[in-house]
Amino acid sequence: MDLSVAVGAAQLPNPVGVASGTFGYGSEYEKLVNLQKVGALFTKAVTLEPRPGNDIPRIIETPSGLINSIGLANVGVDRFVKEKIPFLSQLPCAIIPNVAGSSEADYLKVVATLEHIDDIWGYEINLSCPNVQCGGMAIGTDPAQVEHLTAKLRAITPKPVIVKLTPNVTDIAVIAKAAERGGADAVSCINTLVGMVIDIHKKRPVIASGTGGLSGPAIRPVGVAMTYRTSQAIDIPVIGIGGIMTAEDAIQYFLAGASAIQVGTGTFVDPGCIESILAGIIDYCEKENLHSISDFGKIAIT
Repeated sequence: MDLSVAVGAAQLPNPVGVASGTFGYGSEYEKLVNLQKVGALFTKAVTLEPRPGNDIPRIIETPSGLINSIGLANVGVDRFVKEKIPFLSQLPCAIIPNVAGSSEADYLKVVATLEHIDDIWGYEINLSCPNVQCGGMAIGTDPAQVEHLTAKLRAITPKPVIVKLTPNVTDIAVIAKAAERGGADAVSCINTLVGMVIDIHKKRPVIASGTGGLSGPAIRPVGVAMTYRTSQAIDIPVIGIGGIMTAEDAIQYFLAGASAIQVGTGTFVDPGCIESILAGIIDYCEKENLHSISDFGKIAIT
């Protein structure tokens, strides 16, 4: 069957990607995952300058998920180009840096720095991180800012631009429409939900920064619902994220209108889930007489 997924003028080789923030820069998983089976590798966030991230503790397990407040810790764009691109360039999957920043200028400078690298397939624009004080979700909750920044980025690259949406808004469809108006080729949804765990003995939050981003199976129903809401509101592809551990989880997203999916927390539990999810999607398509991933559109809920 045809596993490819069209995004703008480009194509992903298959619909199963690995989500930013949980897969590092790829090399961390090369002995655990058959990277030949990955459709897209959404890298750890890339910012203009290196970031140490938030204070520890910054990750904690919760029932059916985890809360993190990493704070976009990363090596910065210059070291990313020098140290990470040589490995990533060898991979057969689509390489998609997750671009983050504290200001509009930061986003533009990071993309401009990466634009000359042929092996970069496109960009995921992180307008939804809940664990930084400026940039991230501060931009992604304002449709005017989302549209403006997306249009600015659209003007400097012909490569696919994917805007990553936050669920921490009143209506995610409003933000998705703003990204579409700005020229985005796709949106990915959702990023993590804001959550907190309190140590009842110390009487303070476990995470040093107080709150963090909740991910894992606990948020899957929210992700599916928001993917459905978003896919009904826009005409560009939606990439579903949130709590995907199995092929059945992924298929729920496709039936909700997603064109592709990303696996995040699931790779912490079982790095091999990428292969089993892809195999399960193929098996489901064969049983349902679907000949391509795009055929899910024929059976998706309306």
